[in-house]
Amino acid sequence: MTPDGNVSHAARLRARLHAAREGLRARYVKGPWSLGVFEFVSFGIKQAWACLFGGAMLGLLLLTHFFYPEGAALSRYDFLVIAAVALQAGLLLSGLETWEEARVIFVFHVVGTVMELFKTGAGSWIYPEESFLRIGAVPLFSGFMYAAVGSYLARVWRIFEFRFTRFPPLWLQGLLALAIYVNFFAHHWTVDIRYGLFAATALIYLRTLVWFRPDEIHRPMPLLIGFFLVAVFIWFAENLGTFARAWTYPGQENGWEMVSLSKLGSWYLLMIISFVLVASVHWGRGGKTSDHNQAARR
Repeated sequence: MTPDGNVSHAARLRARLHAAREGLRARYVKGPWSLGVFEFVSFGIKQAWACLFGGAMLGLLLLTHFFYPEGAALSRYDFLVIAAVALQAGLLLSGLETWEEARVIFVFHVVGTVMELFKTGAGSWIYPEESFLRIGAVPLFSGFMYAAVGSYLARVWRIFEFRFTRFPPLWLQGLLALAIYVNFFAHHWTVDIRYGLFAATALIYLRTLVWFRPDEIHRPMPLLIGFFLVAVFIWFAENLGTFARAWTYPGQENGWEMVSLSKLGSWYLLMIISFVLVASVHWGRGGKTSDHNQAARR
């Protein structure tokens, strides 16, 4: 509801989508096989909905790579900044994104920009095009790429109605996330402890299940597998981003080549930081874990 008591556009859209889903379910779900197919399709649609901001940003990277006019008065990177701000504003004003999710995204933007400033200074990657809206060597649109990860996690948590079994203490997860973030910087001067961090991640989350709701009931998945699957999709997206020459890694100066698989491990660790940031918001407003029977009945 809006402050004046009217139903928001987003609420009306959700109501129409729910009615369409109920109609399709009644028409096509006739047994266990059709139910499995329906849940799989529903899962895919919900994932696409959760990826709304990130998918739009990736589409902008590709479209501007192929079609942005050379010599335009407004640089491509600056156009991407303005487009990202407009996209974010549109999602908020339409109600498709909540203000709570926007706050999470802002935190991701800040955390990501700080990392960008350091990593570009260390030569880990570069932004090859000129722009006005930038801090040092970092164009401001780059922060929105980290924000896209935050947007996805905040939205997927809400859309799939996450519940957890054997959720680790948040303070322990916070220490792990802090160690991961520090290592992203410190390994340039000291020993890279990422393998130890991988082991710590496995120990902390080994018994944790995330229950997600693709359709009517919750389904379980080991949280570690969830982290890995999301990291794989981000790695694929990063390949598309470098293909679009939005940024380049050493070795890609003279032509595109696939991003190293070692970056998959980096994204996996970044997922831990992302997850803990979003989890802290949910637990801060009274989020709960759930046991197997509670999740299965929802």
